Amino acid sequence: MNLEMPGELDGIAATHQIRKICPETQVIVVTSHHQDEYIFPAVRAGAISYLLKDVEPDELADAIRKAAQGEAILDSRVASRIIQELQGIRKNDLNPFTELSEREFDVLRLIAAGKSNSEIAETLVIGESTVKTHVRNMLKKLHLDDRTQAAVYAWQQGIVQREK
Repeated sequence: MNLEMPGELDGIAATHQIRKICPETQVIVVTSHHQDEYIFPAVRAGAISYLLKDVEPDELADAIRKAAQGEAILDSRVASRIIQELQGIRKNDLNPFTELSEREFDVLRLIAAGKSNSEIAETLVIGESTVKTHVRNMLKKLHLDDRTQAAVYAWQQGIVQREK
């Protein structure tokens, strides 16, 4: 299962529906995303394994065989995040340059510049609902509560600067 698919149904929703309709079907996520906002919803939706797209063909074949037996395979980066989460370990030194996707970073800069969701959507040529998703993901990754905190954070971290 790829997590980003065209159309109305993303990989997480598709995984959830597959497992709901046919619980014996095992779903293996193969994606380029190893951030929390992808990992945990995919696992909660019922994915048995979570691999990154740089997986070797032999490893993927092994994961398929193991899934058929009900065994999970996780990329080591994904396994580390799951263990940290279960142990209650949080990343203390957040780095927005590595935590955020490029698009989330763009959204953060525009929020700090005082842009509304509709203005951000127009600037980035994306839908307003997509902007809302990016805002939600960005806030979650940076452990912030709202847009105001995000704007202050961006200014404090030097992500945006006043023009001279």
